[in-house]
Amino acid sequence: MLSRTADHLFWMSRYTERAENTARLLDINYQTSLLPQSEGVALVGWQGLISISELMPAYTKKHGEIRPRDVMEFMVKDEGNPSSIVSCLGAARENARAVRGTLTTEVWETLNQTWLEVRRMIAAGEFERDPAQFFEWVKFRSHLSRGVTVGTMLMDEALYFMRLGTFLERADNTARLVDVKFHAVQSDFYGAASEKDQEYDFYHWSAILRSVSGFEIYRKVYRDVIKPERVAELLILRQDMPRSLHASLNEVVSNLAMVSNDPDSETHRRAGKLRAELKFGRIDEILATGLHAYLTQFLDRVNDLGMHISRDFLIPSSA
Repeated sequence: MLSRTADHLFWMSRYTERAENTARLLDINYQTSLLPQSEGVALVGWQGLISISELMPAYTKKHGEIRPRDVMEFMVKDEGNPSSIVSCLGAARENARAVRGTLTTEVWETLNQTWLEVRRMIAAGEFERDPAQFFEWVKFRSHLSRGVTVGTMLMDEALYFMRLGTFLERADNTARLVDVKFHAVQSDFYGAASEKDQEYDFYHWSAILRSVSGFEIYRKVYRDVIKPERVAELLILRQDMPRSLHASLNEVVSNLAMVSNDPDSETHRRAGKLRAELKFGRIDEILATGLHAYLTQFLDRVNDLGMHISRDFLIPSSA
């Protein structure tokens, strides 16, 4: 396969996954903003959302102070923001158009229709009327895109590059979500909390779990009240949780093996080592050494892995 074709397929899937994850993050903030809470606590949540995407300088330059309405506009409709939902869906569509001949008709029509429909919805003001319904629509279109891809594409390198992009992006976004949202909660994992704090924490952690479709999974796995350390374990180490770091790295490693001719390459080694640390890791050890430090290092390593994949398979850098 031509490296340019692989690059378009890889980024087409990354942008689709990024749009879904942005919708999930905005939805959790929108839902938690409806709960009784102080203005300061609510502000931390919106600041965290911008921080997750490392867009604080760009946002501040354009809007100044953090305001919920401005954050939503910036992360949904702003085509000058490359990580906004509209920008991501547009970029996914453009990458798909560039490799139209490699995709099945169903995959192309799904991505193209998503782009046309999101523009119509934004123009009609449907996002402002019901943000929650809009976010659900974005998530549904992402699910539809993945389902059509797996259901209609030939199981060859094209599909493997698409899935490689999807799960590398998912690992990155889940790590950012866990890092920022755990930082936003000030209560000690193991300390005593008032009844009011416990009630707020329940809704907070429930919202985080729902943002990654993990609430029912948590109940099924742990059959207990929601505890922060178990939320962290579910989203980091459980390989049977579809959006966890472990599950995402399992997919990255397996799809990398399908497109690589050299199982001893440095890219393989880095991906395998990262997956092994998740496979044999323990949440108490991670929390003891510091969750923020662990996730920061994880994000650095995922970014490094992405650069190695680009160097080995995609368009070579101009450097």
